[in-house]
Amino acid sequence: MSSQHYLVLHGPNLNLLGERVVNVYGHASLAQVNSLIQKTAIELGVGVQIVQSNHEGALIDAIHDARSWAAGIVINPGAYTHTSVALRDALIAVQLPAVEVHLSNIYNREQFRQVSMVAAACVGQIAGFGANGYCLALRALVHNKKAATQKDVPTS
Repeated sequence: MSSQHYLVLHGPNLNLLGERVVNVYGHASLAQVNSLIQKTAIELGVGVQIVQSNHEGALIDAIHDARSWAAGIVINPGAYTHTSVALRDALIAVQLPAVEVHLSNIYNREQFRQVSMVAAACVGQIAGFGANGYCLALRALVHNKKAATQKDVPTS
């Protein structure tokens, strides 16, 4: 098993992927999205722990727990994107690099969806690429971790 592990968080209503507003969120089920994430992790040689919850406190608990074992966090906060100062504060508190993911392009939707409370607590944001956004986010975190590690190694 890899020494690098990442937390992948799915927020509220993402358990209904493939059933709910498929013209926006796609036909892939949460199980299919998780399988895609697992395949990407294997390809990258890292481990992932995937959590979905409809409860803000459970997401916060998972973020807090990650500080003891994770190299970074991929988070799709769902509707909490637009409302949760608590998720933002949790991400800031644990000091782990995080990438915010959205299946749809939130900037091409209703005005209220164009505001992210958690974006400022993340190193980046990926929106509009469907389930592949999770894989792009994981790749970015792994790449940045490797780049930071290589920078820390003396060259002479």
